[in-house]
Amino acid sequence: MRFEGRGAVITGGGRGIGAVVARELAEHGAKVVVSARSMSEIEAVAQELTAGGHIAYAIKCDVADEDSVAMMAREAAELLETVDVLVNNAGIARSSPVKRLSLEEWNQIMAVNATGTFLCSKAFLPGMLQRQWGRVVNVASVAGLRGSSYIAAYTASKHAQIGFTRALAAEVADQGITVNAICPGYVDTPMTEYSVA
Repeated sequence: MRFEGRGAVITGGGRGIGAVVARELAEHGAKVVVSARSMSEIEAVAQELTAGGHIAYAIKCDVADEDSVAMMAREAAELLETVDVLVNNAGIARSSPVKRLSLEEWNQIMAVNATGTFLCSKAFLPGMLQRQWGRVVNVASVAGLRGSSYIAAYTASKHAQIGFTRALAAEVADQGITVNAICPGYVDTPMTEYSVA
């Protein structure tokens, strides 16, 4: 599939799956914004893509913060002209038995993985609805399809993300917008290394 003239935003785009998705979209002609909390990581990806002849920008954003998402969405729309593709990839994970899982850790994981997907989708949906075209891809996890020990918060957040995906897909299917989730298993990324260490 070619994406010439399309604008794409990838959250969690500074490393791992997000960085790979950004590279692939750029290779297929999309103008991309990579977004994450770490400016150094997303700047490195954007610079790499720009050096390769692609149009790429880095915008710092905390997907769990509504104001941060709104600012990122405005800036991305200005830079890309339109945001046609949204990849909700930002995510965090921690390994812990439930008896040692703090409420703070639970809330943080839910905020990034589930609420972040909601906030970013909500921010970019109006433009997609106006143009009657859009693609939203939520990077969930195989953990969202079943229960997994020692990652209760992550598993719950990914179940929520998949449920949100199905609900939003049904809501906008007749308006030229597709909403899908991918559910990878363990991938050799810094997040996986940190969460299972």
